[in-house]
Amino acid sequence: MKFSVFSRFLLASLILLLAGCNHKEFCYKHPHSARVKVVFDWRDAPDANPDGMCVFFYPEDGGEYRRYDFNNTTGGEIELTLGRYRIICYNNDTETVYFTGMSRYDTHSILSPESGMFEPLGYSSSFVPRASEDERIVRVPEMMWGCHATEVELTPDQVKYLSAPVYNVAPEDDRAHTLTISRDLEIVLYPHELVSRYTLEVRNVENLSHATQMCASLTGMSGMIKMDLETLDNESVTLPYACYKYNETTIRGNFYTFGHSLQNPDPHYVVLYVWMDDGKIYCYGLGENRFDLTEQVHTAPDPRNVFLVIDGLGLPRPISNGSGFGPSVDDWQNENHDIEM
Repeated sequence: MKFSVFSRFLLASLILLLAGCNHKEFCYKHPHSARVKVVFDWRDAPDANPDGMCVFFYPEDGGEYRRYDFNNTTGGEIELTLGRYRIICYNNDTETVYFTGMSRYDTHSILSPESGMFEPLGYSSSFVPRASEDERIVRVPEMMWGCHATEVELTPDQVKYLSAPVYNVAPEDDRAHTLTISRDLEIVLYPHELVSRYTLEVRNVENLSHATQMCASLTGMSGMIKMDLETLDNESVTLPYACYKYNETTIRGNFYTFGHSLQNPDPHYVVLYVWMDDGKIYCYGLGENRFDLTEQVHTAPDPRNVFLVIDGLGLPRPISNGSGFGPSVDDWQNENHDIEM
């Protein structure tokens, strides 16, 4: 068989091409990603009831983070590139908090937006007597659950990770010091409460039947939590919250808060605002008769569940049984009484 010059050239090129391919391995022999199962274990928050969760994977090499959302509280499978990561997760059904620094693991934070003192009651005011004029007024956060994990390493055969324990985990809990190795490519996360429950109770209140609505504020609190180590911001903010009649002589207010930073020495003052049925508004806890609850906040047995008490408050008895008109929040009647704390 005779070959033309062109045919010989084409045959030689084909032989060289095939020879070159013999020295290359195909990409499918080295997968770049794997199917990973994310599981939420709620042992640290058995009463949690979020609508869903989100999980952030931050590559340790500084690449773009990946976010995965789950419309359940159990978890599910995701596709994740092989490599080393750090993880942040929390519930994704929030409405009243903001997020900042999300592009980096060490800056990812949750914060409360600025608010008005009477926003919990639906009022606005140009001037409100306050315990601290220097602090920003921010909205109380909603209940949140979350956690983080570090030293995550995903390979085709296994995933290794270190779960960050809840703040009061028992010393014998393996999560406090053990690197988990899963050959089933399963990552178990342990969400816990990220905010604290605070209750203010004002006892032995006189003439409470004439009060129509109430709210209070607490100073010296933190308005932001950093998720990498779940540490609180050192800036002090004031939190306003609604109060209600618990019984004939008791006022209560319940609210969530990120808590107070242990690195911040600022005091915790309460100011109480009371609307009476004669149309007047009274403010309690200013000046020399301030309600200083610093010790109660700092010595609370459980920092996640803090109960604050003010014992004794005399509300004025209106001259009439009510004026029948709505008060202006700028018409103040400042009252200073001796209060037993």
